[in-house]
Amino acid sequence: MTATRWTRTLSLTATAAVTLAVLAGCGDDEPTAQDPAPTESSSGGTSSPSPTASAEPSATSTPDSGKQTTVPAYFVGDTPQGARLYREFRQVPADDALTAAARLVTTGDALDPDYRTLFPGGELASVEYADGRFVATLADDGWRDAPSGMSKQDAELAVQQLVHTLQGVQQERAPLEVVLDGSPTTLLGVDTAGGVTNADQLSTLALVNVTSPAEGARTGDTITASGVASSFEATVPWEVRRGDEVVLDGFATAEGWMDRLYPWEVEVDLSGLEPGEYTFVARTDDPSGGAEGNGPTEDTKTINVG
Repeated sequence: MTATRWTRTLSLTATAAVTLAVLAGCGDDEPTAQDPAPTESSSGGTSSPSPTASAEPSATSTPDSGKQTTVPAYFVGDTPQGARLYREFRQVPADDALTAAARLVTTGDALDPDYRTLFPGGELASVEYADGRFVATLADDGWRDAPSGMSKQDAELAVQQLVHTLQGVQQERAPLEVVLDGSPTTLLGVDTAGGVTNADQLSTLALVNVTSPAEGARTGDTITASGVASSFEATVPWEVRRGDEVVLDGFATAEGWMDRLYPWEVEVDLSGLEPGEYTFVARTDDPSGGAEGNGPTEDTKTINVG
């Protein structure tokens, strides 16, 4: 990590798989702060959230079986604090975005190999949003109870995978109720009668998350790296590695810290690198150098330069 902080003019990477217009400053009763409103693509290609998206609720677009929409999907990754949630933006059919996003999460269909799901095999029959709540219907009774060996903490985090994903798709801080044969039931042993709400960000989400570049992105001479973090004094150190060698490093500055995750963004000049595969790394700052606390949280993305 360099000692000098620097700021550059921001420019978007044309080849990034998904672009984020991050929403800032959301309270616990508002839509998920880091999830923009979904957007659609009639061609089925990659589409980006609107750059003018705000923190206000934004409903999903009119269903159309020929269109795709960009949605957030929350997966589980390892951090110094234990298992936490990381987010990817993905394309799903717009005509049933809630069910499709839930399927990504419950099957563990993540692009990043560091991410996984805590759900056992299977999937939900359907997910709907009505009357200010999400209703997920179980396909059978296989998910009513936690499988053997699953801790209560993991079961609750699995449910939060689903809650955060659905809230991000719908842009509503609505509760989730799970039903079987029309009646409220448990999900992995977690009582959902009356609705399960989103847990506190700082105890549920990874403390740093890279949104761009996406996993496996092909880049030009620059990338605009972005994401969300809760890091000491809003400092988000980053590196570009080739194998174990650090070839570039620097800082991004988030819009805040301490109480929740805040957006960060920085331009990274890759023009001096040889073509090939690299890893972009963002982490939380650790001013103690590992002497105190659990150490920094990281998120990594493989990129292909040139």
